[in-house]
Formats: sequence, C-alpha cells, structure tokens
Amino acid sequence: MTSRAGSAPTGTAGFDHQAVLVGAPEDLRDVVAPRIRAAADGGGRVLVAVALAARTVLRDALGDLHPSTVRFMERDELYDAPGRTLVSLQRLAQSLAPDGGPLTVVGEPPMPLRDPLRLREWQRMESVMATCLAGSALRLICLHDARAAPPAIRAGVRRTHPVLLDRGGRRPSPDHVSPAAFSARDTGRRLPAPVGDLDSVDIHPDLPALREEIRGLAAASGMPGDRAGDLVVAANELAANALEHGAGKGTVSVWRRPGWVVCDVIDENGGLTDPLSGYLSATPPGPRGYGLWITRQICDFMEISGGDHGSLVRLHFRVPQ
Repeated sequence: MTSRAGSAPTGTAGFDHQAVLVGAPEDLRDVVAPRIRAAADGGGRVLVAVALAARTVLRDALGDLHPSTVRFMERDELYDAPGRTLVSLQRLAQSLAPDGGPLTVVGEPPMPLRDPLRLREWQRMESVMATCLAGSALRLICLHDARAAPPAIRAGVRRTHPVLLDRGGRRPSPDHVSPAAFSARDTGRRLPAPVGDLDSVDIHPDLPALREEIRGLAAASGMPGDRAGDLVVAANELAANALEHGAGKGTVSVWRRPGWVVCDVIDENGGLTDPLSGYLSATPPGPRGYGLWITRQICDFMEISGGDHGSLVRLHFRVPQ
C-alpha cells in the first residue's frame, strides 16, 4: 500500500493561521473580539465555532454586529473529526467569491488531554493546515485554553501554528515546524496490538465478496448499520489500494473497545510511511487516488504505520456505548 496523494504546494500565501493562548475571558474580549470586529468592518465574513464559555464572552463583546456578518455555530459542527474538519474548511475557502471579501474562522479545536491518540490527530490536523489551505483567502484563528493546557500542549500549539496572537499583536511563532517535521517521530512506528476479540478476513481480488465479508465483521462487532456501511467503504478503499499498489495481499481485522469499533487494514508491502497520507487530496484526481483521502473523511481517526512489518492503516469509528 502506497500513498496516492500528490504533493500540495508548500507555500502559505493567502492563508493566515493564527493561535491565541487564552488565559482569561479578558483575552477573548481584548484580543479576539477586536479582530472579529475589524474583519467585519473591512467587508469580510466571520464564522465562530467555539465552546460555550468562549461563545458567550464573544457574543457579549460583539452584540451590536449584524448576524449576517458574524455567524456563530456549535463547535462540534466544525470540529467533528480531523479529516472532516479539514474538508469543511477547504469547502468554505473554495466557496469564497472573488469579490466577496476574506473569510475569518474563529475556532476552538478539541484538546482531549486524556486520550493521546485523539490529541495527536487533532494536533496533526492543525500542523498540516498551512499546506492544505495554501493560497486560500481564509484566516483561521484557533483558540486554546492556556489555563487547562499543560506545558507540552502549549508547546504543541506553538509548533503547529505559524503565527501567535496576543495582547502585543501578531508575531511569528519561533517554534513553528513543518508538518513533516512535526510528525517525523510517527513515521515507521509500530501501533499497539489490538485488545479484545479480533475477527479477520484475508484481502483478495474479489472485492464485492470481500465487502460482504467486511460487512460481516462489522455486524459481528455490533456496529450500527450506517456506521457499518462507512467501515465497509473505508476498508474497501484500502483493500483496493493494497491490491493495486501494494503487495496484493493482507488482512482486514475488526474489534471493539468501549465507545469505538476499530478496523486494521494490513498490506504486506511496507511502503506507506507518511503519517500525513490522506490529508492531501490526490493530484491529479484518479480512480484510486482518493483512497486514503476518502478514508480519512469517513472514519473518525486514522493512524498509519509502515516499515519492515508492512503497512498498517488503523481506522477508529465512534459508536454508541
């Protein structure tokens, strides 16, 4: 299995990615709200997707602005899952009319401190933004609660955002690194072994039959019907990729842990070593080019491991307890 995602431009012209480490409500009123007001007064549009506490402060500070200029939405509507969040921002950027003015998005990415996997994947998404949204007329201001974030998380914010915004204004982040450098330690790492009952099928060229076998694995895990369909589509994309571009053999395995169904797709070819695979759409588009891109949008979280042990893509799907 190899990544079919083409390289996107590495420049950041047009896209402006800022972070605000919020230490108190006053930071929202004195740092963030004036930027929102300035964007609206300049003819741009503003979308605000933050948690309730921040939303309340900003609404109070911006009470006289017309709702057609500044729109508030629930944070989870934008920050559903890393792959889907990225696509939503890309679609927002693509929807901008040439003469419609810039769009400012004020967001508050999740910070699941007790779940290293989810935290790392949200950080990885923030890291890759500048590449995926390069050239767009989009300003993204990310709020991070400095009071709740330990030092390592605050350091991660500085590494994943090119620009920091505080009471002194905007300034380049001295600790910012490229997406490849941020995720370098993940390349080639082995993922932990599955925990619990594991059901598997071998990858084979009869894809319609394989899809039915995967559907059986999803049903055996107790996965709801609509999410089972998502798992089948995602695993089929990866299996087809393994057949066409990888070793041509491997396995699909499914197991359950509390609140999640997890699917491993293993290709005996170890060529998939880029942890950012699936964040960049294929260039140019092709019938297999979107395999990893589609898969990252369908599942909630996706991990990649490649090397002498083969290529492993691990898909995580949220399910009711």
